[in-house]
Amino acid sequence: MSGRARVTLFAALATLLTAWSLVPLVESAGWLLQAALLLAVQSAVGAGARRVPLARSLTVAAQLLVSLLTLAVLFAGKGESTGSGPLAYLVTDFGALYQRGAQDVSEFAIPAPLTDGIRLLLVSGVLLIGLLVDTLAVTLRTAAAAGLPLLALYSVAAGLSGGGDASWFAFLLAGCGYLMMLLSEGRDRLAQWGRVFGAAPRERISAASGLGGGKEGRLTAPVRTGRRIGAMALGLALAVPAALPSLGGGLLGGPGGGEAADGGVGGTISAVNPLISLQSNLNAQDNRVVLKYRTDNPQQGEQYLRILALDEFNGIKWEASGRSLSDVPERLPNPPGLSGDVRQGAAEVQTNVSAAETYTQRYLPMPYPATSVDIKGKWRFEPAGRTLVGDQLGKDRFQNVQGAQYSVRSLLLKPTAQQLRSAPEPDPEVRAEYTKLPDNLPPVVGDTARQVTQGAKDDYARAVKLQDFFAVNGGFRYNTKTASGTGPQAVARFLADKEGFCIHFAFSMAAMSRSLGIPARVAVGFTPGERQPDGSVNVSMRDAHAWPELYFEGVGWTRFEPTPRSGINVPDYSRPQAPTVQPSAPAPLPSQGAAQPSAAPSKADECPPELKKLGECGAAAPRPSASGGGGPSVPAVLGWAMVALAALGLPLLPLLWRGRVRARRLGAGEVSAAWRELGDAAWDVGVRPDEALSPRRAAVRVVELGRLDAEAGAAVHRVAGALERALYAPPGAAVSYEGLADDVLLARAGLLAGVGRPARLRALLLPRSAARLAWSASRRWAALADRTATAATRIRLRMPLRGRG
Repeated sequence: MSGRARVTLFAALATLLTAWSLVPLVESAGWLLQAALLLAVQSAVGAGARRVPLARSLTVAAQLLVSLLTLAVLFAGKGESTGSGPLAYLVTDFGALYQRGAQDVSEFAIPAPLTDGIRLLLVSGVLLIGLLVDTLAVTLRTAAAAGLPLLALYSVAAGLSGGGDASWFAFLLAGCGYLMMLLSEGRDRLAQWGRVFGAAPRERISAASGLGGGKEGRLTAPVRTGRRIGAMALGLALAVPAALPSLGGGLLGGPGGGEAADGGVGGTISAVNPLISLQSNLNAQDNRVVLKYRTDNPQQGEQYLRILALDEFNGIKWEASGRSLSDVPERLPNPPGLSGDVRQGAAEVQTNVSAAETYTQRYLPMPYPATSVDIKGKWRFEPAGRTLVGDQLGKDRFQNVQGAQYSVRSLLLKPTAQQLRSAPEPDPEVRAEYTKLPDNLPPVVGDTARQVTQGAKDDYARAVKLQDFFAVNGGFRYNTKTASGTGPQAVARFLADKEGFCIHFAFSMAAMSRSLGIPARVAVGFTPGERQPDGSVNVSMRDAHAWPELYFEGVGWTRFEPTPRSGINVPDYSRPQAPTVQPSAPAPLPSQGAAQPSAAPSKADECPPELKKLGECGAAAPRPSASGGGGPSVPAVLGWAMVALAALGLPLLPLLWRGRVRARRLGAGEVSAAWRELGDAAWDVGVRPDEALSPRRAAVRVVELGRLDAEAGAAVHRVAGALERALYAPPGAAVSYEGLADDVLLARAGLLAGVGRPARLRALLLPRSAARLAWSASRRWAALADRTATAATRIRLRMPLRGRG
């Protein structure tokens, strides 16, 4: 194996070893084998192009083209077809698959399912890094700089995975791959200078050189020294962060800080915005079932599963404030603000919940208000929001809901409009905490709230007017294409545009309620879900929802529904006439199994990524079947790929033919073949051959017209002298061929250097000596015509003459 081929191999290996750091990001590692195969094809194309040899830019272009074609073949039919023909597939369908992959990355938790979009991003990303590494290390021969794209790939993987127990192994693989590439490149460079830098035998080292090292000494090769330096550096990189606690959050360490739920009573839950931390779970990309429950609640349509309450509006966004955690008591404390009169009229119901293995949320979904929870594992209780959050299990590991089975007892509160209307003033501490508004809140929010609630005599009447303003008579439209936003400016923009989905309605009503002095917060969770024929209820990702909770003394935190969305159950206590309760009726699930996710995403043109993260996509659109025209078929893509390769290869045929002829002539070991190759090389740059001249005169002519320097001119004369000796030497005399091939290549390089760039490109891509092909074809055709005519004459002569009548 040549030195450059060895560097090519180790460059691909370094890329593949670094790509191992991406494995923890997805559930399956099958994509890595596909990436390895395509990376091998890409490296082989580069090795072949450099062997021709092609220009550096053409080498990279060939690798890029072949990589795109192999990706097109591998992912044929995976995208949604929006047109016909190769252009529609490569531009529209292929781009749509990339876009779908980007949406999947933003929506799924780690480890994410290996969807076609994510697999395309992973494979194409590894190929792009591999191309950069191959270009830097092999084509440009700067292996040290090739570590930059490798570092970028590892940094992306480490940043997304957040470290972990296996991060040191991924770093070790990436570091070893980089060191092996450096060593192979260094060995290739040293090999070009001979073995003087290697470990020479002791007897060949003179005492005067100072390299002998004594009787038993021997020369230490720089390659061996490089290995030792690399091993030492890698060992220090692994050992120093582990030995110094202050470096624990570095390259190999997990993320420092985070949520301090470490099991102590004084622990706190950090301020986390679930619109970001839960975005991978609250999406409707595949509408998979995440929870399945059974309940004895006679009003199942009223049973929302609450995850978390956002109680702080800090001028940038709504988020959950940091609060103290405690152990989960056997009996949860009474809900804040709930009086005995309302509690006595409430029934206690039980709900048994089973979470899917794909649901990895740390916050436990429960009906509100829960009175007791029976669940295994390490959980902590946050009293103000009545939330259960997973405790820390180890370094970078926390308890979550994944696969959990638990039982919750909760109160079925039935407050009346009269109880809410006659609620006394809230506790001053509650009012002070839950009516805080940021200083940068636009005045239009408070002004609109006062204008809408004008004439209302109590907080209940104001809350109902605000709810009706958004859901009934305010002219608001439920628009799934509205961009998300939770800050003060987003609320003002929503009031002006009057378009949005549940985030905007819940946040705006809560902010306007606070401006009126009504304590308010925003809850995030799931609507009741869909009842199944067996009596169970399925809760899928499209049931994710956000709603405002307003505080009324004696009743506590009370749900309101300002979102004008179909399937949303407006609570009857928010209607003075107490209309008939309409049960929740989400769109039917494609699958009835709780553990098997549905494979039907929402329509891409009606549901932006922001809405998918909150499950606000409504009914699902059927996904095109694998065989139903999701893009061109594999044979069609292969056919168009062959057409593209042929279109690319046709202009390169003369170049490839000349390279093949040159190699055959110079490898034949004949002086005459070397002379013919030298003549054709001169012809390619414009020096036409003259068969009437002697070899010596022809050499002088090539040197003069080719404007060769002294070294290249001497090479031409050496080839001409060898030809003269071969022509005029006595019979049986041997003529040495040694060095003639190198002389021809040296003369050819001088001829190419003596012309401008256009002439040099013409000599490479459209060599004039290719006319010999036409001459050869003409001679063959003439010979074939002569043979045909001769055969026809012989047949005619052999036929008997017919007699005359």
